[in-house]
Amino acid sequence: MQRSVYTEDHENFREMIRDFIAHEVVPHYDAWEAAGHAPREFYHKLGDLGVFGIEVPEEYGGSGVGGFKYQAVVVEELMRAGVSFGGSGVHTGLVLPYLLEFADDEQKKRWLPDFVSGRMMTAIAMTEPGTGSDLAGIRTTAVLSEDGTHYVLNGAKTFITGGVLADLMLVVCRTSPAPAGDRRGGLSILCVDTGSEGYAVGRKLEKIGLRSSDTAELSFTDVKVPVENLLGEEGRAFAYLAHNLIPERLGIAVSAVAAAAAAIDFALAYTRDRTVFGQPVSGFQNTKFVLAECAAEVAAAQALCDRALDLIEQKELTSADAAATKLFCTETASRVVDKCLQLHGGYGYMLEYPIARLYTDNRVFRIYGGTSEVMKTVIAKSMGL
Repeated sequence: MQRSVYTEDHENFREMIRDFIAHEVVPHYDAWEAAGHAPREFYHKLGDLGVFGIEVPEEYGGSGVGGFKYQAVVVEELMRAGVSFGGSGVHTGLVLPYLLEFADDEQKKRWLPDFVSGRMMTAIAMTEPGTGSDLAGIRTTAVLSEDGTHYVLNGAKTFITGGVLADLMLVVCRTSPAPAGDRRGGLSILCVDTGSEGYAVGRKLEKIGLRSSDTAELSFTDVKVPVENLLGEEGRAFAYLAHNLIPERLGIAVSAVAAAAAAIDFALAYTRDRTVFGQPVSGFQNTKFVLAECAAEVAAAQALCDRALDLIEQKELTSADAAATKLFCTETASRVVDKCLQLHGGYGYMLEYPIARLYTDNRVFRIYGGTSEVMKTVIAKSMGL
């Protein structure tokens, strides 16, 4: 179906990103996956290209053109090529909304210029061992010092994307006991310099997919964090997290739809080229039917996703809307990618074919940013259930 969600400026930006990916990412991507992360210098290139500063006001070093749709364009082009920008998706997709919305002017002046240039990479540490999606169960603590100049941070985090290369880590922690009957209270966000004494990066976790993004365990042992590094108000972290889960979940939905569309393209190319029993695989009725139903499913997911893209730029996308979009798009993508891999036969299981990497990368979409089960819970609550 014809899409109307993007303007000419978005499409011009798309051409630039597509060319950059072809020349700066695709030739090196196998090496990035082997290393478990993109090289630091690559993030400088993204900064020079302006990718990190699209939504950042000019006074802090960005271009200030704004809009979530530019991020969506980047994601679509990455999925189309079957690659990623390593862990930098967290830098712009997750961390930037927190800094733009909740950092004060002094903090923005201190952090955003280096953020935009790629000289300072960021990540956010929410998940803890044993808590999973239960953010209200966070046990990492930060106690204010007697002189009130700094917090003392102690605890551990896991599954932290961007955790190996990050220079500034947004850590969700408990700064006061949860009030009676409100497990969500007492949580705050501290922006922690990863070079601080007592801050440690543990194992770089080995994943079945997204192998070019650095995902790590972190630990904090009496880490001193200046009070000037408190993001927003003390005790308000859960509300901040809920606010920013909306763009995070939409970003995952965009990734899922783009991955499904790419899977169809990969399957079309393969089945047209592969000959079985004297004819191209694409000539069999089963192949045609499978690809036709995949195309219909992706069209439906794309329509929902595009509507959500319009709503988020109008600041009208609700938490339930974002949850429904993520649920439908990620579940659809899972079915489509699986069917497209099946059409590759045994070759679909070989990493030399892009569908194999797409299959393992896609699986996490139904988990991170809130599992499909959590999305159902959010939707049900919006229905009064």
